[in-house]
Amino acid sequence: MPKSERIPAPFPWATEYRAHVHSLDYLWSSAITRIRGEVICKRCDGSQMVDLDVRDAFMQVNNYFISYRDSMHDRAPKCWTSPRLLDCSLCRQCDCVKPVIDAKKRNINWLFLLLTQTLGLCTLDQLKYFCKHTRRHRTGAKDRVLYLTYVGLLKQLNPNGPYD
Repeated sequence: MPKSERIPAPFPWATEYRAHVHSLDYLWSSAITRIRGEVICKRCDGSQMVDLDVRDAFMQVNNYFISYRDSMHDRAPKCWTSPRLLDCSLCRQCDCVKPVIDAKKRNINWLFLLLTQTLGLCTLDQLKYFCKHTRRHRTGAKDRVLYLTYVGLLKQLNPNGPYD
């Protein structure tokens, strides 16, 4: 029996559809200006929650995409395929804190991964899951599927944006 496309929304910023997030307009009208994600340090194993300002983080990703999209040729750049990790506030080490990516694909915090520009830490299988449930082409090398995931999420957040 096929799985239902509808699921209980895993986060307030996610919709009831697999691999879908609400638009920025919806988030702001619902007073969702900050999101959270769980992270873990690879050095000290410390786990914590990280808060992000949606507007600031979106503008960083969006501006990067708009500035470099013509040179990407439908492939994710190196900074997305091998993202720099966050710094640990517990052990004070640099480039060692990565987001916790839920083993159940339907519970992945897609918006947090987009806004921290760490979608490249997802497996190819997880990225294909996103593309499958957002009706995007999902074959090809990881950098191509990763690019499609970034574009798909940007378009969900800003449906009228220049992402085609």
